[in-house]
Amino acid sequence: MKKIKIALLALITLTAVNCSDDFLDKTQPDTINTGNYPKTGEELITLVNGAYQPLQRPKLYNMRMWTSDIFAGNSIVGAGGGDDGIETTQLANFVTSTDNQGVLDLWRGPWPGILSSNIIIKTAPNLNIDDSIRNRCLGEAYFLRAHYYFILVRFFGDVPLVTEPQDVNGDLYPSRAPKTDIYNLIVSDLEKAIQLLPTKQQYGEGDKGRASKGAAIGALAKVNLTLGNWQKVVDLTTQLEGMGYALNADYSDNFNVNTENGIESLFEVQYASDGGYDFWSNENQASWTSPFMGPRGANFVGGGWGWNQPTQEFVDSYEAGDKRKDKTIFYQGCPDFDGKEYKSTYSLTGYNVKKFLVPLSAFPSYDNSPLNFPIMRYSEVLLMKAEALNELGQTSLALIPLNTVRTRAGLANVTSGLSQAAFREKVLHERRMELAFEGQRWFDLIRTNNGQYGLDFLHSIGKTNATTKHLLLPIPQIERDRNPNLTQNPGY
Repeated sequence: MKKIKIALLALITLTAVNCSDDFLDKTQPDTINTGNYPKTGEELITLVNGAYQPLQRPKLYNMRMWTSDIFAGNSIVGAGGGDDGIETTQLANFVTSTDNQGVLDLWRGPWPGILSSNIIIKTAPNLNIDDSIRNRCLGEAYFLRAHYYFILVRFFGDVPLVTEPQDVNGDLYPSRAPKTDIYNLIVSDLEKAIQLLPTKQQYGEGDKGRASKGAAIGALAKVNLTLGNWQKVVDLTTQLEGMGYALNADYSDNFNVNTENGIESLFEVQYASDGGYDFWSNENQASWTSPFMGPRGANFVGGGWGWNQPTQEFVDSYEAGDKRKDKTIFYQGCPDFDGKEYKSTYSLTGYNVKKFLVPLSAFPSYDNSPLNFPIMRYSEVLLMKAEALNELGQTSLALIPLNTVRTRAGLANVTSGLSQAAFREKVLHERRMELAFEGQRWFDLIRTNNGQYGLDFLHSIGKTNATTKHLLLPIPQIERDRNPNLTQNPGY
């Protein structure tokens, strides 16, 4: 979303400021004066733009969401040693305590977006504004509220169900609602978003990157995948097949600053190189992926702090000839990066992530990577359809979407004759390689066979202390101290 107004939401006022790139917002405190609701269409759009901003923060997609691949077993923290990334190391070793900073970030990250969405949903119907603006803003708010709750319910299970803007006169100590209630809200919100949102093609250049009808349909398909509602997954993914999405010819175009929001993209977090804000603050507009994941000491990118180093087991999981390998990871003897040779000594495992790096020659400092982060791509839509068809006993039909993804990767078609169980393993493997380091693997581990699939995998790679309790994160103790109505997840 290019060159549009964004939100500065302070405790006593709501004003609009200009953003240098995309519809990224600036400052949004975790509490808002809910008496200061928008009164015009312009103010409503400003508030909507601000509702996207928590996605950008380190609490979510600028760090914590992609570090879930580390505790999912695809990689190790790496980094600089000592206590650098200790909270993620604890998560990856399944010795997480209730004061873990990463857990606290994941708990707190979605709530500002939920609050903004609630304000929009409450106020927009009563504003005297153009119906097209009202409907789009409502659709975006329903989509975003659903997405934020989807993050919370998968990580924590039961969470407070807050659908009204909270203020000092409201219930500031909500109890946790059953996850079935949370999922019911998510489904309802996404169904409303589908009806209200324009298609991706109906947005102008200045609004590129906003939530669209296709993004909402894809999100609803993913929710139903998580819940095991297979026929609904098939119906929704089939609907997306006629909406203009397709695979990029080159897999790496999904992670190229020059081809963002392209034909394969359903939804991605927007970043900018010239936001002009402190790199370490919530107002930051630049992406952390490149400086954090760049090989340490290699001088490949601005920063280069060596996080997220792929394991040998992950690298060995690539099939021979998989074109995604050279586009996803660095290894000794791999193609040069920006004219520079990779050395295995740059990493503790001998490997680094490549897919999110922007070269030093293009963006010379650590704090100005503009690379967006993908939340859903059309390849995942195809893999969701393949998985659902197989679960419905239509394994022969499931081959078609699976092989479409494999063909782009340069791999031979999977042929008929696989059992349902064998095909399930094949699809989950394909998801692992296709969506590697995009913050997807953990959720695949914990949703399949009620999490037993994940526990079996984790035990197979030596993480034998992972137990059923680790399928959910603990409720942060500091939050329970502040809200005595919050119960703890079992085992913590």
